[in-house]
Amino acid sequence: MTSTASKQSILVVDDDKEIVRLVRGYLRQAGYEVLVAYDGESAMQSLRTEKPDLLILDLMLPDRDGWDITRAIRAGEAHAQLPILMLTARIEDVDKILGLELGADDYVTKPFNPREVVARVRALLRRSATGPRPGGRAGTLLQVAQLKVDLGRREVRVGDHEVELTPTEFDLLRTLMENPGYVFTRDELLEKGLGYAYSGMGRTLDTHIKNLRYKIESDPREPTYIQTVYGVGYRLADETDRGDT
Repeated sequence: MTSTASKQSILVVDDDKEIVRLVRGYLRQAGYEVLVAYDGESAMQSLRTEKPDLLILDLMLPDRDGWDITRAIRAGEAHAQLPILMLTARIEDVDKILGLELGADDYVTKPFNPREVVARVRALLRRSATGPRPGGRAGTLLQVAQLKVDLGRREVRVGDHEVELTPTEFDLLRTLMENPGYVFTRDELLEKGLGYAYSGMGRTLDTHIKNLRYKIESDPREPTYIQTVYGVGYRLADETDRGDT
């Protein structure tokens, strides 16, 4: 057990009590404090009162589904940067992509290996804890044209406008910003940005990139910052590409 993990709490939301018991057991063994909820309303109440460090959220709940909860979380300021790991028994890509588009950071499909859930939790918490939140000390500043990333504050601005990103979106953008002009394959960007890459996660990455473009580009359909290199992956345009001086 690490001292960092012992200070972090995870809210597990699923109406299947056996799944909750299994996930809670593995997370506790890994050193995390675990909170549980079995429906959407209880989950929202726990978010307001307990303020967990990460949310594990089943999509199919008896009252408010996981999509609605994710939408509500990302719409407010209090939990805009809360890492969200979805659990889903639905295998259709459209269901997973919708959750990611609404702001989830990652997903695991049932049935799952609980050790994989713990690994994903560790990766998400490690990324979301990199540096203080806005209001802390300024750190390294990355900038391309009007796009600015303060690594210390985990703060992103386009011009004078601050942009709220999820932990996954921030780390993908950071990786691209640290290597302007470099063409990343999808697997390489997942590995360097998120710390892991799994077969079939290309669509997941594409959805996160789509979300990023909607937040930082003046016209997401004609992106000037995050460019697609067809047949390869993505790159961040440097000043020369943009024609800026």
